[in-house]
Order: sequence, then C-alpha cells, then structure tokens
Amino acid sequence: MGSLSPLSVYTLRPILYTKVILFVVLHKWPQANEDTKTQKPQTVVYQGKPHIYNTFKFSNHFLKVLVFSYFRARPAVQTRTSWNAPIMWELMFDGSLYDRKHKEADTAVALTVFAVGRYLEAYLNTFLTSAEKHFMLGLPVTYFVFTDLPEKVQNITLAPQRNIKVVKVEKYSRWQDISMMRMKTISEVIDAVLKYDFHYVFCFDVDQIFKARFGSEALGESVALLDAHYYKLPKHRFTYDRNPKSKACMTEGDYYYHAAIFGGTCEKVKALTDYCYVNIMEDKLNNVEALWHDESHLNKYFWLNKPTKLLSPEYCWDENIGDASDIQLRRLIWAPKDYEKLRTR
Repeated sequence: MGSLSPLSVYTLRPILYTKVILFVVLHKWPQANEDTKTQKPQTVVYQGKPHIYNTFKFSNHFLKVLVFSYFRARPAVQTRTSWNAPIMWELMFDGSLYDRKHKEADTAVALTVFAVGRYLEAYLNTFLTSAEKHFMLGLPVTYFVFTDLPEKVQNITLAPQRNIKVVKVEKYSRWQDISMMRMKTISEVIDAVLKYDFHYVFCFDVDQIFKARFGSEALGESVALLDAHYYKLPKHRFTYDRNPKSKACMTEGDYYYHAAIFGGTCEKVKALTDYCYVNIMEDKLNNVEALWHDESHLNKYFWLNKPTKLLSPEYCWDENIGDASDIQLRRLIWAPKDYEKLRTR
C-alpha cells in the first residue's frame, strides 16, 4: 500500500484519526524538524492554503484540522464537562499511551469490592475472574475483598503482580446499612494500608462483570461514573435526594452519578468516603435516610467537589436498557440480579 497523502489521511475513519495523530505527535513530530532538512519537501494545496509535508511531517494548520476531526469522533455524546473534565468514551483515547505512561510511573492500583452474605457466592468469583481478563492489565493490582465469609472466597489464577487480600467485615442486618457502611471501611483501609502502597484506588459493586478493556485511561485524581439510566435524561428527572432534612438533599446538580464505581487517588477517595460516612451518620442521628443511601451522598459530594474525570456508561452498562446506540464497547455490565433472594431485609 502506498504512502498516505494529507487528503487521504483526512478521510480516514475516526478510529484511525487517533492512531495517526498520536503517532505523528508523539513519535515522529519531534524528529521531523531534523529529518526534513535532508529531504525534499512537497507542497499540497488544501482548504485554499499550501501545506508542506514529507514522510513524517504535516504543516501546523493541517495537524490542527486532524486534531479537530479527532475530537469530533463522538459527536452524539458529551465528551467534556463544563469544568473541562474529560468524559471517557470509546474512540476518544489511545489506551496504549495511558498504559505506557502508568507503566513508566510504576502505578499501582487497589480495587475494593464488598461480597457480603449471598452476594459472595452469587457474584464474587465471576467478578474477579473477569477483572483478571480486563481490569488494568499490565499494572500491579491488588483486590481487597471485604466479606463476612472469608473462608468461602475461592482461589483464582492471578497474573504476575496481581494479588488478593481478604478482609473480614461485619454483616449488617439490612442491605442498606451494608451499602452505606462500606464508606467507613474504605476510608479506614485507605488510612491503614492503601495510602502507603498504592497510587489509585477503585471501588466496585460486586454484582458486575468485566467484558472489555477497563484500563489505565480510567485512572484520575477523582473519578465518577455516569449512571447508564440517567445520562440521557433531563436533570429534573434525576433522582437526587430532595428531602431537606437529609444531608444528601440536592436541588440542582451536574449529572447523576452511579455509586457502583468510583475511584481516584487515595487522598481523594478518602475525602469522598469520609464525607459520605459523616453525613450518613448525621442523618441516622436525625432518624433520616437518604433516598438512594450512599449513592445520594456520593452525588452530593461530586456536586460540591467536581470530579476530574468521568466514565461514560460504557464502563457500567445495563443490558436491560433498550437504546444502546451510544455504547460502542461494553466494558463492564450489570450482572443479572434477584434481589428477593440476595438481599437481607
């Protein structure tokens, strides 16, 4: 196949824009100034302007055209927030560049997951084995499994630099309390262990299955997940807590975030979990419970403390949603649920 001209590059599909642009910018652009001194330049008229190029060099204007086209690769979805935080969608990043950066930095990641009561047998093994196929591959990862039944956690085959630590926790009488009190547990383990050994921590619900890459592009200082059921809805339909007696009460917000996944640096995740726990306990003292428990408090926190990165619903998709037109890659899906059998009332 012959070499590509600027015009033919411009007509490539968006998935190739990423690789062409990033390859040129990161690998060839720095050396182009030297290389082209000994090469005969060629001129092409494009959009009424002459562009000088050779094997590895495009004019600055043409590169801007390519970059502009690249950032329009997902025109049907929002790819950046009003405070300039990226929203991660397929086609909007090159995972290999993130991987290289974090491998060079020796980034270590902790994953926390709670498997209490019947949830352990129903979901944990599938969650962990699927994570080994797709979660932060190539990076050191330690799974922190919190359960009331540590002896029932099955052994699974782990890749090099991957570990599991099982921590026994109390089983509360109501599933709502199990969900809310995890915030206290996560804060405590960050303080006692994680902040010394890990750069980032991600917190997951166990009733989920990894299906495709969930990689280092998801890492950030403070990471929130757009809820798959709400990301297309108008804000007045978001199910924020509206009870003025609750600390989670919200009258406005940016997005509706799903508490099934959140993450960031140890410092930022501890700040989030401390905020949620303190406000949950204050609600309890006032005999109040937020509408969606810890998720309501998490939404209030992210309204007051904007996340630095948002994960699109590709990172936590519900197959029961009819319209999946925006979802080009299901990275993680909700596992089938039978709450009547699973949850402690």
